[in-house]
Amino acid sequence: MSEKEHTEQIGKSLRLIVSDRHTFGTDALLLASFSAPRPRDALCDLGTGCGIIPFCWLRDGADHVTAVELQEDACDMLRRSVGLNGLGDRLTVLNADIRCLKGLLPANAFDLVTMNPPYFPAGTGKVSTADNARIARHETALTLEELFTAAAGLLKFGGRMCVCLRPERLAECIVGMRAAKLEPKRLRFVAQREGAAPWLFLLEGKRGRNPGMTVEPELHLEAPDGSPAPELKAIYGEYAL
Repeated sequence: MSEKEHTEQIGKSLRLIVSDRHTFGTDALLLASFSAPRPRDALCDLGTGCGIIPFCWLRDGADHVTAVELQEDACDMLRRSVGLNGLGDRLTVLNADIRCLKGLLPANAFDLVTMNPPYFPAGTGKVSTADNARIARHETALTLEELFTAAAGLLKFGGRMCVCLRPERLAECIVGMRAAKLEPKRLRFVAQREGAAPWLFLLEGKRGRNPGMTVEPELHLEAPDGSPAPELKAIYGEYAL
C-alpha cells in the first residue's frame, strides 16, 4: 500500500483500501442501503471507484458482485482489497467503459444495477484538473442517458436500477430512465436535518414495469440535537460513525 492509501473497516472482517484519489462519502453508503439486494440477486455496480457499494453488499450477505470501473488505478486498488479479504470468488472487478460492455458482461442477466453517477453535466460547475475527480464529478466520460442505456441492457425484465443524484437533476433523471424503458418506481429525498432543503435523492427504476412511483419519507441525517440520526446509524451499520 502506498503512503496515500489506508484501509477502512467496513465490517467486522472486511477492510477496504481507499486513497486520496479514490474514496467514498455518505451518498454511496445511502445508495448501498437504498438498493438493498435480495438473497441470490445478480448484482452489478457501475463506476464502482474504490468498491464501497459492493463491499457493503458483501458485508450484508450478498453472494457475488460484479464491479465495473473505467479508471485502471481504482481497479488495481479494488483488486488488492479483494485479495486482502479473500473475496476472489465473490467480487469480480472489470476495468471497462460502461458504454462498451457488450460482449464483456451478459445481457439481461442482472437483478440489480447501481451507480453513484457524476453529479454535474458536462460544461457546468468548476471542472477539476485531476482526471479521477473530473470523471467522478462531471459527465466527461458518461452521460445519464448512456448510463441508463447500459443499465437497461444488463437488467433482467423487472430488474432494478438505483442511482443517487442532486435534486436539481431529478426531472432529467426520470426522463432518462423512461427513455431507456426503466420506469421510476421509488424515490426518496435526503436532507441534513428536518426543515432543511434536500441535498440528494435516491431513485429506483425497474426495467419494463408500468408507471406508478412511491415517494418514501424523507431521510434526515441529523437528529434534532445535531447527533447522527438513528436511521443513519443503522445504515452505517458496522462501519463506525
